[in-house]
Amino acid sequence: MTTRSHADRGIRRTVLALAAAGLPLIATGAVLDALWLLGIGVWGVIAAIVIELVYQP
Repeated sequence: MTTRSHADRGIRRTVLALAAAGLPLIATGAVLDALWLLGIGVWGVIAAIVIELVYQP
């Protein structure tokens, strides 16, 4: 198993933070029927996916 560099761990942490923040916002926005919460959550998850796809160590 290879060890990850400090930058790799930072990117992984950023992706996980964006996804972890986005998913509860999506759920809350859906339950409260608040499209602005839903939109913020979706854009957070999209950003996490894009970062994961672009940054391949």
